[in-house]
Amino acid sequence: MNHIETRIHNELQELEKSGGLRKLPDIIHDGKFVTIKDGKYSSPMLNLSSNDYLGIASEKEIQEDFLTNSRIADIPFTSSSSRLLSGNYQIYQETESLIAKKFERESSLLLGSGYQMNTGILPAIADKNTLVLADKLVHASIIDGIRLTGSQCIRFRHQDYEQLEMLVKKYYNSYSSIIIITESIFSMDGDVADLKLLSEIKRKYPIVMLYVDEAHGIGVRGERGLGVAEEQGCINDIDFLCGTLGKALASAGAYVVCSSDVRQYLINKMRPFIFTTALPPVNIAWTGYIFSRLEEWNNRRKHLSLISRMVKDKITSMGINCISDSHIIPFMLGSNEKAIAASELMQKEGYYVLPIRQPTVPAGSERLRFSLTASVTVNEVNNLNDKIETII
Repeated sequence: MNHIETRIHNELQELEKSGGLRKLPDIIHDGKFVTIKDGKYSSPMLNLSSNDYLGIASEKEIQEDFLTNSRIADIPFTSSSSRLLSGNYQIYQETESLIAKKFERESSLLLGSGYQMNTGILPAIADKNTLVLADKLVHASIIDGIRLTGSQCIRFRHQDYEQLEMLVKKYYNSYSSIIIITESIFSMDGDVADLKLLSEIKRKYPIVMLYVDEAHGIGVRGERGLGVAEEQGCINDIDFLCGTLGKALASAGAYVVCSSDVRQYLINKMRPFIFTTALPPVNIAWTGYIFSRLEEWNNRRKHLSLISRMVKDKITSMGINCISDSHIIPFMLGSNEKAIAASELMQKEGYYVLPIRQPTVPAGSERLRFSLTASVTVNEVNNLNDKIETII
């Protein structure tokens, strides 16, 4: 083997020894249940590792309604081009107008994925005269996007907004612009950012812009399902209101809600947008359909909130700190080995819950991550809570 092959082989062995080796599972899906063909347990398990937060992806009636009423025969299954060439189908513009109207903002732009969104927007808008202030626990895709900017970046302590404002004051006269970056619901801890307070900080300092990733908030929060920004009443204060479509909205891709000038600038400067084939028009039609019905699913949001509170209360009753205020609920275990053992125990009991390990989370904070969906019943949660007691 050459040097690269030897290094790859040795690193894989080290990952396996440490319990950090990832493998793609061979999964059979049946609604909210999954079976792992190559796993230890062959029975169907309740899927508690899905991002289908509203239960839409497994809802056959919703899919059938879309197929019946969307003129599907007239919608291509591929764009065959970037949007700047011949891939800008009418359905794109219709859906972007719909999203902008829902948020009561000037415009929106559809993107290929959440990763493309975070690694594309930030390098397009930031430069060497920009200071980036990012929450310590923002997603890996945001970190990668920040690295591509070439800008100075300081990652403030998680949700420590006093430190954040101190940094804004300190560097206010040293940069032409400052971008504050946060998630609305954090993907590993499930806690919720104070977007209203961040908006107040932004208004106090004219050079500050606010970038919010609502990947885990869109669809599940707010009366109309528009996310934490709607819930906290600050949609209009956020310069880059971003979200992914492949979680609660049961589609694929991402979006940014922004001003018309920013949209036009991104079309001209965002490399992952310019140099990629556009998503299939049929997918964009499905996204538009979901957005058109988003307000209807408030009962799903309320049910998801209820069962999330039930699981969190169970974990805290066991003396384990749980800061989650959402449908993403961590069960802290503190090592790869304990997290793997707990995951295997839950799978044996019929619950597909996966371990979250280093380097996804810092060493010592390894955990199970319960990702709840509205399709899970109260009775199923009661049974789950009984099993949670056996983890430790």
